[in-house]
Amino acid sequence: MAMNLRLSKEQSQALKKAAAEDGISMQEAALRAIELYSSRRRRILLESVEKIKSEDSELLRRLAK
Repeated sequence: MAMNLRLSKEQSQALKKAAAEDGISMQEAALRAIELYSSRRRRILLESVEKIKSEDSELLRRLAK
């Protein structure tokens, strides 16, 4: 899917600099950032669910009855 990404001048410069430092295109740098962000969000969600399951296991057990 094609998408236009509007960046401020500062954001564009930062992305260009980061991509150059990594030897990749600005598009590749943006794609990597999106992947990192989305995988991090999923990991945090799963960790939160596990924490609730362990900390509130007794309450969850009673609610399941």
